[in-house]
Amino acid sequence: MPTRHTSTGSADPPVRLVQLTDLHLLGDPAARLRGVDTEATFQAVLRAAENDCRRADLLLLTGDLAERGEAQAYARLRTDLDAFGADGWVQALPGNHDDPAGIAGAFHGTGTDRVAAIPLGGWHLLMLDSSVAGRSEGHLDAMQLDWLDARLTRAARQHALVVLHHPPLAIGSAWLDAIALDNGPELLAVLDAHANVRGVLFGHVHQAFEQRRRGVRHFATPSTCVQFVPRRAGVEIDTLGPGWRTLELHPDGRIRSRVRRVSAPQSAVPSNPRQA
Repeated sequence: MPTRHTSTGSADPPVRLVQLTDLHLLGDPAARLRGVDTEATFQAVLRAAENDCRRADLLLLTGDLAERGEAQAYARLRTDLDAFGADGWVQALPGNHDDPAGIAGAFHGTGTDRVAAIPLGGWHLLMLDSSVAGRSEGHLDAMQLDWLDARLTRAARQHALVVLHHPPLAIGSAWLDAIALDNGPELLAVLDAHANVRGVLFGHVHQAFEQRRRGVRHFATPSTCVQFVPRRAGVEIDTLGPGWRTLELHPDGRIRSRVRRVSAPQSAVPSNPRQA
């Protein structure tokens, strides 16, 4: 579990998080993914984000860390990140491209339970595994939804941030909305029942996104490789560079967040755009 942020008083500093998502790393670091050097784009983000990572209480990896779920990609990623923090500083979720067992072996995360609760300051981070083997879209089973409902009830006096890979609400791109969380309304119904939910954080869509729904802020974060142009019916590669997100979770429930980017060439359209 994270160890950097230990105080719980009303004058606490904010909990600091960094989110990296949709790395799509390959087992061979010299390989290319449909013409894109995902290793190089990730390394550029990691160098640019170094100060944010070193200041963070927790690093969140929100899925599609490896394009083909290769163990070599997870091991290399773990080695790269070990320089920044102690054991437990990295928490990881699988995306639709990942091998959940491979992620569980390399990082702290949801593991076989598919859920994880992380108390940090006056906040609870509640992590859900929305990946489904062999499918691009996500799903949360009844066990996960029941667990989330119970955890939010138990932590009613604490602020909550829910973290998963797939977006639970429409982001305005028809092709991405078709491969989002297929039971998003069920998750949103659970969130609506609890006044302590402050935010929902996800990846999958390869773009920056923020929307407030019933007082809850929903955030998506750019990929560390290729970006998709927002609000398009079909896939279109953006000229914006790779990025990451920082979040500050304040004791009064406020979330301060910022997307940061690096410059990098965008050179290839995915050969199967539904495989985000």
